[in-house]
Amino acid sequence: MTDAQETAADSSLRTTGGAPPDDVESAPIPLLEPRDGIPPVIADDASLAEVIAAFAAGSGPVAVDAERASGYRYGQRAYLVQLRREGAGTALIDPVACPDLSGLGEAISGVEWVLHAATQDLPCLREIGMVPTRLFDTELAGRLAGFPRVGLGAMVESVLGFVLEKGHSAVDWSTRPLPEPWLRYAALDVELLVDLRDALEKELDRQGKLEWARQEFDAIAQAEPAPPRKDPWRRTSGMHKVRRRRQMAVVRELWETRDRVAQRRDISPGKVLGDAAIVEAALSLPANVHALAALNGFGHRMGRRQLEQWQAAVDRAKALPDAELPQPGQPVTGPPPPRAWADKDPAAAARLSAARAAVSALAEELNMPQENLITPDTVRRVCWEPPSPDSESVAAALAGYGARLWQVEQVTPVLVASLRAKA
Repeated sequence: MTDAQETAADSSLRTTGGAPPDDVESAPIPLLEPRDGIPPVIADDASLAEVIAAFAAGSGPVAVDAERASGYRYGQRAYLVQLRREGAGTALIDPVACPDLSGLGEAISGVEWVLHAATQDLPCLREIGMVPTRLFDTELAGRLAGFPRVGLGAMVESVLGFVLEKGHSAVDWSTRPLPEPWLRYAALDVELLVDLRDALEKELDRQGKLEWARQEFDAIAQAEPAPPRKDPWRRTSGMHKVRRRRQMAVVRELWETRDRVAQRRDISPGKVLGDAAIVEAALSLPANVHALAALNGFGHRMGRRQLEQWQAAVDRAKALPDAELPQPGQPVTGPPPPRAWADKDPAAAARLSAARAAVSALAEELNMPQENLITPDTVRRVCWEPPSPDSESVAAALAGYGARLWQVEQVTPVLVASLRAKA
């Protein structure tokens, strides 16, 4: 067995197939089961207080996960929070019944939190009062270590030698009561996170990347919440088909009406009205409810009152004065799309081509995805408005765009060489 598999075996995990076999390739990989069974869902203040005390008294890192109801409910709130810590076991908490988990967050605030794809869960955890000061992201660790598949199931299987139960990641977690198979799935999501963290830490250290990972984790923990997106209606799927400003106004009115309805009903906007229907109405500019009902997405299942609601939004957009119509596109603060560089600035296009090739080669050498070595946007900005082609200037530019110290140290030499070659 590998060191990681021995770590998992030493944890006395209960599986359907016994301990991990010596020859993983010749024997079936065991299906993981919760070592302590499925704990009851915490849904009252008294039980929550017991969990807070238990986790405060536990030892070592805390595995943390959250389940949302994307595609079913409005927004990205958490509908189940899972935690596991040595000495405290596993806890499943209902944040609908216990909406303020700030006490739990404070009890483990100085402890390292272990999450998988942390940036996905941190916004909904922050909403209920749980904000880490230190974290370890097992998905990001896997990327930096060069694993080709970094989903939690794939990582647990390849690193620890166990198979996680699948099939419930996209269910409606707002369902109450939550079915037992879902709760088992949720408990398993934190069952081996700390074991996985320990194994990945060893691998990153072996590759000389552990300090890089720590800088990335610190950056995630210290990042400010993302500001609200400007003009979110512009991200409507199929928006590229909408060319005229009047049609864009229809998209905006329908999108904003849909959003208000979805928020009021606490339902996913896509279940209220599909993006394709919004675009269809914008392109057609229907004159009345009868014409609207003939469009795809506004079929016979839609009631008269609903149709009138959507037609009213279309009519509002059609009645707007020209001065109030949305402008095509949004103000661009950075460089233009790369496809336009050859015409706008051939020298910049040459710099970008050389820089991309150099960054790609370095990422391959370091065995990690390019976007984790340095963001493509940072490379574009450096190439569009290049600093002096010397190490100090390029390093300062990278740092100014938010690159971490390890990224600056690795990428600066290749970018300097690229800029000099195309100067």
